[in-house]
Amino acid sequence: MSKRDYYEVLGINKGASPEEIKKAFRTKARELHPDRNSDNPNAEAQFKEANEAYDILKDGEKKAAYDRYGHAAFEGGMGGGGGSGFGGGDFSSAFSDVFDDLFGDMMGGRSSQNRSARGSDLRYNLRVTLEEAYSGLQKTINVPSTVQCTSCNGSGAESGTEPTTCPTCSGMGKVRASQGFFTVERSCPSCSGLGQVIKNPCRSCGGQGRTKKDRALSVNIPQGVETGTRIRLSGEGEVGARGGSQGDLYIFIDVSQHKIFERDGHNLFCRVPVSMARAALGGDIEVPTLDGGRSRVKVPSGSQSGRQMRLRSKGMPAIKSTQYGDMFIELAVETPVNLTVRQKELLKEFEDLSEDNNPETNNFFSSVKAFWDQMKG
Repeated sequence: MSKRDYYEVLGINKGASPEEIKKAFRTKARELHPDRNSDNPNAEAQFKEANEAYDILKDGEKKAAYDRYGHAAFEGGMGGGGGSGFGGGDFSSAFSDVFDDLFGDMMGGRSSQNRSARGSDLRYNLRVTLEEAYSGLQKTINVPSTVQCTSCNGSGAESGTEPTTCPTCSGMGKVRASQGFFTVERSCPSCSGLGQVIKNPCRSCGGQGRTKKDRALSVNIPQGVETGTRIRLSGEGEVGARGGSQGDLYIFIDVSQHKIFERDGHNLFCRVPVSMARAALGGDIEVPTLDGGRSRVKVPSGSQSGRQMRLRSKGMPAIKSTQYGDMFIELAVETPVNLTVRQKELLKEFEDLSEDNNPETNNFFSSVKAFWDQMKG
């Protein structure tokens, strides 16, 4: 089967300019790319045919040979399109052009209309008390950041002037360098990938389009936050260079330790000292709660150190929920100190009368005696 005329393949006239050839090829590539024509079994072959035509017609010498001799100029392996449609010296460059056009919008590839870089995200560490974490609060913070320059309205150019198209990359923001079969693409060194250069930089911002400034922000801290909680404020980070969009602000919460309460997730723990007599006799004690209230707790007689009692729903609130954790009271039986002579006499008398009132002590020393007897045996 004879090959179609290359001009016919691309749908152009023989006298088409290089730009018209390139434009026609991109249009055809969009139409015929296999990824967009999964239902067309001929799409891949047609795409290769269009690439072969472009590979010849974009090159001045090859185009001149084709215009004079037609397909015969490249038959017999004389360096041209070749039968596969992927021959010729610079398919990678041609396909890179098409790839950028096909997917540039999605990947931010070639558009020079919005090439300004997005601003950096910011981190702010905020310490709150346990009471504040319990109740939630509205807090104003001062964030060191960058804002759009008011002198140039973010353009980076002196008032009355405008940025111009970068002559190195022609506004594309990228430059290419061929290395053998491959084409390497990188950000333009002249404009740092922005596609524009500024001949007269703004005096206020030095051409950056932004200046440093502290900003006061009101932050809503919800109930139940804990150390490590991250709050994101969209668009409150640094403004991008030359009118670029703003980054985000991330607030990391650090809840300070409390003198009375210890937190574990949604639960609170409170260690309450009780006298030896109160632990032995039992009775009511009054304990604080984090909301500022008080709760009465009954201490059972004979309580030991480490015994816990639960106050339901007196713990921390869960974020974005009506549920609360529990509060645990842990008893710490306190041994009296600085005894008077009379107190010592009473305790000695009590000890003489309490031989059968210390089962844990009696069991321990019975086990010790049995251990020693076994070792002797």
